Amino acid sequence: MLYGFKFDGSFSPEEGHYYDPSQIVLDPYAKAVISKEDFGVLGPDDNCWPQMACMIPTSDDKFDWEGDSVLKYPQRDLIIYEMHVRGFTQHESSRAEFPGTYLGVVEKLDHLKELGINCIELMPCHEFNELEYYSYNSVLGDYKVNFWGYSTVNYFSPMTRYSSAGTRNCGRDAINEFKLLVREAHKRGIEVLMDVVFNHTAEGNEKGLTLSFKGVDNSVYYMLAPKGEFYNYSGCGNTFNCNHPVVRQFILDCLRYWVTEMHVDGFRFDLASIMTRSSSLWDAANVFGSPIKGDLLTTGTPLSSPPLIEMMSNDPILRHVKLIAEAWDAGGLYQVGTYPHWHIWSEWNGKYRDIVRQFIKGTDGFSGTFAECLCGSPDLYQEGGRKPWNSINFVCAHDGFTLADLVTYNEKHNLANGEDNNDGENHNNSWNCGQEGELASISVKKLRKRQMRNFFLCLMVSQGVPMIYMGDEYGHTKGGNNNTYCHDNYINYFQWDKKEESSSDFFRFCRLMTKFRHECESLGLNDFPTAERLQWHGHAPGTPDWSKTSRFVAFTLIDSVKHEIYIAFNASHLPVTITLPERPAYRWEPIVDTGKPAPFDFLSGDLPERDTAIKQYSHFLEANLYPILSYSSIILTLSPVDNT
Repeated sequence: MLYGFKFDGSFSPEEGHYYDPSQIVLDPYAKAVISKEDFGVLGPDDNCWPQMACMIPTSDDKFDWEGDSVLKYPQRDLIIYEMHVRGFTQHESSRAEFPGTYLGVVEKLDHLKELGINCIELMPCHEFNELEYYSYNSVLGDYKVNFWGYSTVNYFSPMTRYSSAGTRNCGRDAINEFKLLVREAHKRGIEVLMDVVFNHTAEGNEKGLTLSFKGVDNSVYYMLAPKGEFYNYSGCGNTFNCNHPVVRQFILDCLRYWVTEMHVDGFRFDLASIMTRSSSLWDAANVFGSPIKGDLLTTGTPLSSPPLIEMMSNDPILRHVKLIAEAWDAGGLYQVGTYPHWHIWSEWNGKYRDIVRQFIKGTDGFSGTFAECLCGSPDLYQEGGRKPWNSINFVCAHDGFTLADLVTYNEKHNLANGEDNNDGENHNNSWNCGQEGELASISVKKLRKRQMRNFFLCLMVSQGVPMIYMGDEYGHTKGGNNNTYCHDNYINYFQWDKKEESSSDFFRFCRLMTKFRHECESLGLNDFPTAERLQWHGHAPGTPDWSKTSRFVAFTLIDSVKHEIYIAFNASHLPVTITLPERPAYRWEPIVDTGKPAPFDFLSGDLPERDTAIKQYSHFLEANLYPILSYSSIILTLSPVDNT
């Protein structure tokens, strides 16, 4: 059986009410939502919004967790992989038995294990309607859809069209398929985080649809102005009224459900600054002058101790899972470094992304702030009592250029979106290395590969938690499109054939760099490094150059496993020969040099020509010197000299 609700009451938008007994609306607490079966396929009579209904749970819904228990990794040990469930295996080259589904991801978990990933962050998997933007796209000759899924219809329901089972068994099989993904990920030592969108819903503003919350009690679930208008801090038409007592209890119930019933390990909150804004306590009498007790904050005012965040941070279940904020919103509230945290919350460090991009491409004036990024951004997090692992470091994410496009394009190329290139971010801090686009000279392509290795190396040697975007490990390109929200096609699909082509090149480098990070005790510290462990260098030991024109940053780290690590970045267009710190009875051994072609960019222990490659630099090393090409970075480790 399926069910829906009808609510009687007044339809008076100017008073904040959208009751309409002719509408069947979804239960906000429904555990599965049933509508059409297949992703991207229109409903009956070509309807983009066919009737949706709720599943009635039964007491015999069982799933064999096979003894699954949460992994509870310390957050400092994570390497996060942001991925899209459908995009990961939908491309024909995946050869998956169940492409584009939760089961498809399970088929490819070993790839993530090989890459060194121990945590996946799933882009929205709550029930959403991918046909929301359905329209013909004359540029590509296909149809635009809501591919990313940042427009939730129901928060308790897994996206049924991401399951091979679809709506079979009233959606129960889809629930079990999601559980199976979590169980199998845990078996491989991989935690599962969910990207959740509690800042707005798919219902839009007064011109939008009535699907659930609007028909249940619009004045409670959304931020409203005195005449019933919708506040739009999300940029998507409405704003979820997160700090209203009813709504915050709903959000807590929802998150607890996904932890206790679905065994997920944590959440990344989209536009999380909205969850820190004061609620609209809609009451026409209050708005128009009746006496009220206590002080009322203006709707949307940022709160230093938001009730919702405080409740989540002190909840006996939620305080023990990963909580990650995208610490900004579309209303201009930017809280990177200042998000209310209770020493638990982490943040997507957007400042890390911007600074690292500018330093690596050779922009003057960033050597000092780049050094802060390498240390886990103490300038942002130390004063508030947080740790390096409260910083989620990333260079690329779903929104913006891929890593390959970051070094291939100076400008966005979003014509495929059908919006005359007017959408998407204009300030990307990218550099095409001398020529725009993929058709470029051999020297430019070589430089691009160096820069990709530089970015990835930087991510892996920075204190904090590194996050990799799906496909960057093989150099996925979106053709310079930095806003691919609407494409259910090759632009957003992981291309497994390309990954196989590059397995001896960039993928190998990424795999070895993640392994190196896991091996080093000093690259995932629980606290910010001090002078006892870290020493800064310049072209000569102990003489760092923090001037505005400096494009060279180097440092050594004491490491209980590797003795000591020397890491240097030369973001200049000129090569340099550096002097290494003297360490009596020890010698420096080169491990990584992004200026060298593969496989000599990473001298792994199993590389057949490793000894020969090291000998080529022995005369430099014996003189305590090392040459670094322009736009290159290096890692050396310290080994004891065998005097016998």
